[in-house]
Order: sequence, then C-alpha cells, then structure tokens
Amino acid sequence: MSTAAHEVATHRKTAVPAHPAVGAATSLLDAYRPGDRFLATPTRTVLARGVAQTVPGGDRPLAQRVATALAQARTTSSAPLVIGAIPFDQSAPAALVIPETARCGPALTTDPLIALAAERAPASTWEIRPEPEPEVYAKGVASAVDRMWQGEFSKVVLARTLTLSRSEPLDLPPMLQGLARRDPSGYTFALPTTPGRTLLGASPELLVSRRGELLVANPLAGSIPRSPDLAEDVRRAAALLQSAKDLHEHAVVVDAVHQGMAPYCATIEVPARPTLIRTAAMWHLSTTLTGVLATPEVSALEIACALHPTPAVCGTPTAVARAVIQETEPFDRGFFTGMVGWGNADGEGEWVVTIRCAEAQERSLRLYAGAGVVAASDPAAETDETAAKFRTFLNAVGAEL
Repeated sequence: MSTAAHEVATHRKTAVPAHPAVGAATSLLDAYRPGDRFLATPTRTVLARGVAQTVPGGDRPLAQRVATALAQARTTSSAPLVIGAIPFDQSAPAALVIPETARCGPALTTDPLIALAAERAPASTWEIRPEPEPEVYAKGVASAVDRMWQGEFSKVVLARTLTLSRSEPLDLPPMLQGLARRDPSGYTFALPTTPGRTLLGASPELLVSRRGELLVANPLAGSIPRSPDLAEDVRRAAALLQSAKDLHEHAVVVDAVHQGMAPYCATIEVPARPTLIRTAAMWHLSTTLTGVLATPEVSALEIACALHPTPAVCGTPTAVARAVIQETEPFDRGFFTGMVGWGNADGEGEWVVTIRCAEAQERSLRLYAGAGVVAASDPAAETDETAAKFRTFLNAVGAEL
C-alpha cells in the first residue's frame, strides 16, 4: 500500500463521523461538572470522570511513565487513555491521569447546537489585580529588546497575569460553556491540576498530534488583535501577512518545530509561507506541518515533549530565553505555556500549547497572556497584545479590563 493510500485508510478508520447526531458533542459539554476532565479538539470531544490511575512521578522521561501506565491499564480496559496537563517546566509534576470513565464524541464544530449562545453566568463584580502592572511589563519588554540589540539572544516570550477575585464561589460550567461556544474550532479544556485548582482555557495552538502514522503540528507565532469593524479587521489581517517582524518571528518557530519533528519522520512537508487563523480575539500567522512517522513505537507525547518548549512560548536560544523569563516574570508560570491533551496506548494523541487560559480556585481566577518579543518589538504594542489575548477569558466570565 502506498503512503498516501495508507494515510487515507488510517483516516477512514479513526476519523469521527462526518454527520454526527445533533447534540452528540454539546451533550458532553453540557454534562461537565467541576472535578471532571473536559477536552474539546477539532477531531473529538472528551468528558472523563474519576481517576483509575495517576501517572506517577519519577526519574524516567514522562512519555515512558505514561506508556507504562497505559500498558498496565490495557489489561483491564480495551481502550484506556491518559488526559491532563503538563507544566511549562517539564521537570515539575504533571497532572495526568487515566480516568475511570471517558465518553468521547465528535468535534464541537460538527454539532449544530454549538451555535446556540452560552447561558451567561450571573452578573458579578470582579476585583482585578495585574502582575506585573502594565507599565512594569512594558519596561521588561524594553529591557529584553535592548539586550537583543546587544546580541545576547534573538527572541523571548514574556508573560503577565491578571488575578480576578470575587466574593461568590466560581461557577465553572458557565465559564467553560462561554469559552467553548465562543471559539468552538479551537482546543477547549477544563482539567483539575492540584487539589482545589482547575485549568480552564481555549487554546488555538496544536503542538503535535498523531493519528496512525500521520503527524501534524500547527505552530502559531506573529499575531494582531482583531477589530469589531469588518474593514479594519480585514486590514489588520492583511497587514499581519505582510509584516516583516511577524513573518520573521513565525519562521523561527516553524524552523524549530521542523527540526524537532524531522528525526521522527520518514517524510515531512512544510509550507513555504504561513496562512492566517483567527479566534474571536486575535489573528495569528499559522503553518501546518505534516509528517509520516518513521517508527510506530514513538508516541505523540514523546514527540510533544521533544518539541516543547518551542520559540513560540519560550524564545531562542531556549536556555537563554528561559533565564530571561525567570529574571523578568515575577511569578511561576505553572501550567501556562505547558501542554494539555490526551493519548492512548497505541501512541496516538493530541497535545496542545496551554495558552488563553486561567487557573481557577474557589473564588479567584488567574489569567495568563504572553507576547513574543524580538528586536523589532515595541513595548506598548506587546503590552496591548497581551491585553487583547486576555479578552478570550475575560469575555467568557463577563469581566473587563
């Protein structure tokens, strides 16, 4: 069988139905309750409950520990999966489990009911505290730009946070509904991480997926806020496609992902120029890399761990960018700019870059947003970009800066 024919056969075997029943995906979204694990991707919707096994810590690589746990689970379950979150710092504890039950449905975008507006949460007064303050963040960007002109490094991704607090306990299901229905074609998640904390978000960026022997990565780098005015929105999209600064930033990320995927691939295709994708809040430069796996034993998670962190969330050179992040950001990123996703015992899975997210506790949310800083960056523009990225979550909870 030719490679192309094999890919088609694999796709037919694993793809979700083209015309699923109405409500097949949104029923899983509607069934979510705090403590569940929910993940919606462009290929499927997953609602997992309970914990059959927690992936243990240890000195072995994470992908090996996950593979061992799934192999053990396969003795009692015909199709176990792992689901959860991995921190930005891969040496920190992950929040990955094999659930007791996992209900899987088609993608949210295939369900006509996803077009219905989310039920809005009751009005609430939020107290908003930025860390660092926007002015301090802009100074950090300016300092990084100065150091790049001195030749220390070529890119760093700097982030800031907003803590939203209120007197009433959080109601997570309406927040998840708001995220999922606002950007149903992306990657929406609600995943417990540590006791009393849940990671919520709607990421647009696929780190890597594996379906059969087919690998796909979709790095994003270079972005611009959207406009409510249609003409201005189109102008911004066109300008992003012509921006030398953003095109260079994007090319650096694509090259890094290409180099990271290549050792695992028999063949790999990389488009010559990026295209655009849009979320409700942002335009992004996007490139989809596709490859055919060279060895079937390699899992999607192993490749994801090899690719992470890409220059899209860290910078380049990686070690120097990490040091600049630690020096500049006055907080621990935790799971922000890490990975969320799922994987099965056959090595298939989808692993997504954890952006456009927040960490929820009993009465507070901590939102995260970052911007890629290069030598041509303007501190005010990068600060505005993070504010625009916050809007994904702010709109979902009815808050404004």
